[in-house]
Amino acid sequence: MTFVVTAAIGTGAYFAAGAAGATAISSAAIGLLAGSTALGAVGQYQSGKQMEIQYKQQAEQEKLRAESEELIRRQELNRMLAGNIQSMAAGGVAGEGSPLSLALSGAKRASISEGVIGVSEKLKQAQLKRKAANSASQGRLAAASTLLQGGSKMASLYAPKDASQD
Repeated sequence: MTFVVTAAIGTGAYFAAGAAGATAISSAAIGLLAGSTALGAVGQYQSGKQMEIQYKQQAEQEKLRAESEELIRRQELNRMLAGNIQSMAAGGVAGEGSPLSLALSGAKRASISEGVIGVSEKLKQAQLKRKAANSASQGRLAAASTLLQGGSKMASLYAPKDASQD
């Protein structure tokens, strides 16, 4: 980005210094336009980078939150399964047969539910990471657009006036 800003300022200086027959006012205007264009481009680039950082931090916070919630859900599931095993053992139910099958079925359903929740959380994190990358890209594109618009304005100020327009 430093190269682009330097090039924009250098181009403005070139136009300002090399304008044959240009008045001091138009040379100053071209210089100011080059400077404001460069500053605008840097601002847009920095804005995009800041949004990228913000989305990456948000994705990391989402990851930590999801891990914390998963731990809580797993602890609750373990307590529930332990309670089922204890109640079956207290009731004299052996480790075979229909009550055990029901307990295993419940554990499998809980495991599938955990998997779905985990995938959903990972999708949220991936979406935030994509937003981060898009923000950085949009900042670079906006900066490039600003530089091109400024160059176009400088070129129109520098372009010799057509005699037929007077």
